[in-house]
Amino acid sequence: MSEQQAKARLLIAEDEANLRLVLQKELQRLGYRVHAAPDGEAALRKLEESNVDVMLCDINMPRMDGMELLRRVHERPNPPEVIMLTGHATVETAIEAMKLGAYDYLTKPYRITELDALVKQAAEKRALRVDNQRLRAQLERQSPMPEIVSVSEQMSEAVRLIERVAPSDTSVLITGESGTGKELVAHALHRLSNRSDASFIDLNCAAFQETLLESELFGYEAGAFSGAKARKLGLIELADRGTLFLDEITELPTQLQAKLLRAIETRTFFRVGGVRKVEVNVRIVAATNRNLDEVVGIGQFRSDLLYRVNGFEIHLTPLRERREDIEPLAHHILKQLCSANPPELTPEVLNALRTYSWPGNVRQLRNCLERAVLLANDGRITTKELPPEVTQSGAPFIPVIAAARPADSADAQAGEGAPASLREVERQQILAALEQTGWHRAKAAEILGISPSTLYRRLRDYNLDRRG
Repeated sequence: MSEQQAKARLLIAEDEANLRLVLQKELQRLGYRVHAAPDGEAALRKLEESNVDVMLCDINMPRMDGMELLRRVHERPNPPEVIMLTGHATVETAIEAMKLGAYDYLTKPYRITELDALVKQAAEKRALRVDNQRLRAQLERQSPMPEIVSVSEQMSEAVRLIERVAPSDTSVLITGESGTGKELVAHALHRLSNRSDASFIDLNCAAFQETLLESELFGYEAGAFSGAKARKLGLIELADRGTLFLDEITELPTQLQAKLLRAIETRTFFRVGGVRKVEVNVRIVAATNRNLDEVVGIGQFRSDLLYRVNGFEIHLTPLRERREDIEPLAHHILKQLCSANPPELTPEVLNALRTYSWPGNVRQLRNCLERAVLLANDGRITTKELPPEVTQSGAPFIPVIAAARPADSADAQAGEGAPASLREVERQQILAALEQTGWHRAKAAEILGISPSTLYRRLRDYNLDRRG
């Protein structure tokens, strides 16, 4: 018995007593909690008495037929998903039922396994709808703009751009190093948009294997591949009428880039193994920590897809270039970690935080302070509680994205013997991070400001799987 079955509550509205009893017994045997009603009016009374996830509704019933019951059900707040059952299905009745909000319909006779699969899908859809309502209610209790703590001019400009572009449906590309707060900006764009009542769905394109990413993004039909026992809705479909946030979009495999481009242009797509187009209306917000000219130039990312997702660019400045934000950010993070009595930062700690280069940006600063809070004594954080790299002197480690960007400052142009290509810059910095951490890959990824999965992919690309 699956967890979904154990929790799903069903109501059967069927006037034929024998069929009603058989359905009730078989679905209870499969683990569902089942109520039954002999007609439409009785079914409405049952709905008043208990919460129902999925209703199985015969079309031809006395006193109130299935179509009228379907209309009445959808006048209720938070209605169940409805599956219509009929022995005399026609195209017209099917279309009418779907227009009235039915999840699907089955024609008698049908197999119990077929009904079971359809009920699971309907129950999953309602569970997602309920979760979305709960999350929206939580968001309504929060401020429209997520708290972006800063005093710098660079971040003030980013906030101004967020407020300006959020109400439109323009696709937005957020650029900047890992850990600068791109996901926070994406949430702000959604909450300040006209789509804030709908879903915000996020996908890290570097977090999934290529074979799983397509089905995660576009979903699949039952039988599409081995193990696909029921239909699964993809994230782009779950984001319908809302916002789809594609983090690390430049890590999207080439073949999926073409499919995503077509989905954005036509607002339609096919689930994996599907033959029927699915229509969606989503706003795309994407993010990357890569140099766009580089990934397009080497053929890793399609220029036409870049034009589609980069309707408006918001660039987030790295923390080392807005050091005035470090102290207020540190105090804000400590309040989040220890709401009652946040520990005090000694002057030596504040100086170390201000002078460190923070290749992992705000994310690394938060990790540093979480560690310090665990080690601190007497409500004070001293330099002893800081990681060694923060307190050690020496040349700061500059992450790949900074090296990949065209150098504007005199300091950036002062280096001698520049590498022949950006790929070589990236390779050398990955090697430096690995040597710095004794080839501890998780720590190296944190220093580089990238996810571990992205680092593993780079190691394969540069044949650096083994030390030396």
